[in-house]
Amino acid sequence: MLFLLATASHSADDAVRFITCPIYRDADAGKKSGCWLADDPASGTRYDVSLAPSKPDWNHEVLVEGRPSPSSRDACGGLVLGPVRTSILPGPCTRRMLPAEGYTGRKFVLPERNVAPMAIARTAPPPPYSARTFDLFYDFDSAFLIYQYDDYFLDQAITWIRAARPKAIVVTGYAASSPIVVSGRRLAEMPAIAHKRAERVAQALTRLGVDSKIIHVKWRTNGEPMAAAGADGLSEPSRRRVDIAATF
Repeated sequence: MLFLLATASHSADDAVRFITCPIYRDADAGKKSGCWLADDPASGTRYDVSLAPSKPDWNHEVLVEGRPSPSSRDACGGLVLGPVRTSILPGPCTRRMLPAEGYTGRKFVLPERNVAPMAIARTAPPPPYSARTFDLFYDFDSAFLIYQYDDYFLDQAITWIRAARPKAIVVTGYAASSPIVVSGRRLAEMPAIAHKRAERVAQALTRLGVDSKIIHVKWRTNGEPMAAAGADGLSEPSRRRVDIAATF
């Protein structure tokens, strides 16, 4: 099949979701400048998924979920998805690496959602304090916090909790357990992942100094899409989450 370097225009509301084997491009802009590409088997479009907070594993299939970026810069040889999420799936892939072919890639910069080292003092948010909910988001069928993404949101939550001292915290895990067909395949998260997500976040809060007596753990399957800044408007990834709800 001929894969197209994407030049077509897309509206801001367009979203893509497909399963494929990832491709790595060894770009020219130095250390950490390599690109991750993904070919949509249905449309033949090649996408640049390098902006995802978690990276593919070229040994395995990847679930791509994203929206074309308004940026027109083609640094990698594909239509840039941003926001974008990439979730590693169990299916095996043959490793595929492309040479630079004139594509520079992107020089490494710290992401905007970058948790500060623990040695740096946090600035306590000022009062007054009222009930508030924080959200963490996950790769498909995973209960692991995404490095330099979920730990950023967790750091924000714990900084606020230490200052606000809420009387109760409800940690609710969700799973996207209702089946959806992607690239001709039926995808659904295991219902048990909702419980696992919630328990791990509750344990993390306890390790960070929150009294376990005020933490209550709940979980729900068939999580509904929600409007959440942390999910960057991507509805399906928003179903895979944990809510940390603090009340007074």
